[in-house]
Amino acid sequence: MDQEIENIQIKSEVQDEILLAALKLFVEKGYFNTSLIDIKDGVGIKNTGIIYQHFKTKQMIASQLYANILNSLSISIDEIRCKNEKPSEQLRGIVDLLFKLTDEAPDVMRFLLILNVNEFLPEAKPLHETAAIIKIIRIIEAGIKVGEIRNITPQLGYTHFFGVIDNTLRLVLAGFLDRKADSYQPQTWLTAWNTIVKK
Repeated sequence: MDQEIENIQIKSEVQDEILLAALKLFVEKGYFNTSLIDIKDGVGIKNTGIIYQHFKTKQMIASQLYANILNSLSISIDEIRCKNEKPSEQLRGIVDLLFKLTDEAPDVMRFLLILNVNEFLPEAKPLHETAAIIKIIRIIEAGIKVGEIRNITPQLGYTHFFGVIDNTLRLVLAGFLDRKADSYQPQTWLTAWNTIVKK
């Protein structure tokens, strides 16, 4: 029984290493310019057969990465919603998370914001149809109902608010804004919030 548990843990660790190596390569070289041999080398394993034990194709690796990132984001949004009562506080918590991820896990944010996932995962839901984004739109709806956010279509509110956030984070990731994301956060939050706040 102990050996079985240990084997499962080792398999999970190898799978995680494959995903991390692939993430780094996809954002550095692009999905189409990354081969399974590159991923093998990135993990530091002897042959691609080990990758095939976990993932049948490179597309399956990308699909798992996308699912993991979105699932983690969705869980984090749930936690933020539980800790904060007001929609404005919930949105602030999500913005804090995105800026923190940009500084601490830039490859994750590059995968999410810069790579055109639909090019290599055509079956994947567009970002705006994922659970995480739907939850954010519900927060905006709640903000409209309680009078924190002006009376606009929630999807338009999302577009206005996160357009400012996304563009700032993309420019940080691209190096156009040359300081850490955290240094731009207060001003970006104010600008984004002013696009939707009820005055």
